[in-house]
Amino acid sequence: MSTMAAVTLCECFARDGLQHEPAFVPTEVKRRLVERFAALGFSRIEATSYSNPKVVPQFADASELLRSLPRREGTYYKATCANPKAVERALADLGAGFGANEISLLVSASEAHTQKNLNRTRAEQWANVEAMVRLAGKRFRLVGTVSVAFGCPFEGKVDPGVVAEDVARFVALGVTHVALGDTTGLATPKAVKAMVAHLPAGATPIAHFHDTRGTGLVNCVAAFEAGIRLFDSSFGGVGGHPAKLQYGEGHTGNVCTEDLVTLFESMDVATGIDLDGLLETARFCEAALGRALHGRVTRLVG
Repeated sequence: MSTMAAVTLCECFARDGLQHEPAFVPTEVKRRLVERFAALGFSRIEATSYSNPKVVPQFADASELLRSLPRREGTYYKATCANPKAVERALADLGAGFGANEISLLVSASEAHTQKNLNRTRAEQWANVEAMVRLAGKRFRLVGTVSVAFGCPFEGKVDPGVVAEDVARFVALGVTHVALGDTTGLATPKAVKAMVAHLPAGATPIAHFHDTRGTGLVNCVAAFEAGIRLFDSSFGGVGGHPAKLQYGEGHTGNVCTEDLVTLFESMDVATGIDLDGLLETARFCEAALGRALHGRVTRLVG
């Protein structure tokens, strides 16, 4: 394991990965997955979502899962929150002695995706975000997420200026960690570098790329070269939109963790991840879903 990580990866299999799965994954399997990710050296793990169970049934067990996870020094378990009710659930769990210590607050850079994904307008969602920040106080590390930052499946091109303004709004609210969500893999290395160059001062950007068009890894390299040091990824490249929503023109999976770790380490960019356990965990993820996933490295080795 690398002793000093040059980049920090957030493992998203248990949330952004599983939201795409139509079949419910048992809570005990989720717990074992999250614990494996933590043991590998991931200091940030997207564990679950406080979504409405009627909309995303996969996370009906959010509180049950978080209750089962032992606290680990230096490890952040993140839960996604789309509205104030979700933050209230996160606070209730925290008050009960368990729960997430990092929560993400969602906005979309386009009106159409906001309506499709959150069933409200951008203005209404920003009002929600302001309320969520007030509710959360200083109880969690807050992460802002700007979805469809590089293009919208419904509206097409997204103005980078709108994304920069959204990042600035998060920073003004005290939310300095902000994920740039390439929700359906429309980003290019040129667009990534241009976007990073125009981000406001005070923001700590997180690269969240999808591999819809096979450009996820090159976009990660471009983001690294532009100065980003925080990345999201998912074992096996799984994930995308919630199972009940359909957009993205086919495969919408995340950047594959085992491929990204291998790439960074080959570039002498330390990830802090236990390489000996990387592929074993990738195969455990495949076993959890009962099928081969999209990891290239997993297919080539062993």
